[in-house]
Amino acid sequence: MKRFIIEFGMGIDFHGQDVTNAAVKASKDAISKSCLIGLNEVCGFSQDNIDDNVIINVIIAVSRPEEVNLNEVERCFPVGKVKVEAVKGGLKTDGLCFTRFGDKDDSVEVAVACVKVEVK
Repeated sequence: MKRFIIEFGMGIDFHGQDVTNAAVKASKDAISKSCLIGLNEVCGFSQDNIDDNVIINVIIAVSRPEEVNLNEVERCFPVGKVKVEAVKGGLKTDGLCFTRFGDKDDSVEVAVACVKVEVK
């Protein structure tokens, strides 16, 4: 395996204190910064063989990693074999509690995603 790209993203759940929601946003932020055209034009992968040749490793840092729905984060990635790991990190900070927005308390959850794409 050879590393093809490493990208980072940040996601915030302002209301609801949902670490999975923040993790999904962080993952989408990371992949929205990259166009992996080289997978086709340099590596020669097509829609037929990309999943066999591309491995995506995602590390999500959040305040409560045990609560992250890893399958939901995995669904953010349209190609490749995806592995998601949640680790302690991210940020939990003061926000505004507005129960009509789904808040349970006055905190804001911030997630950081590191997305590593490797190719065979």
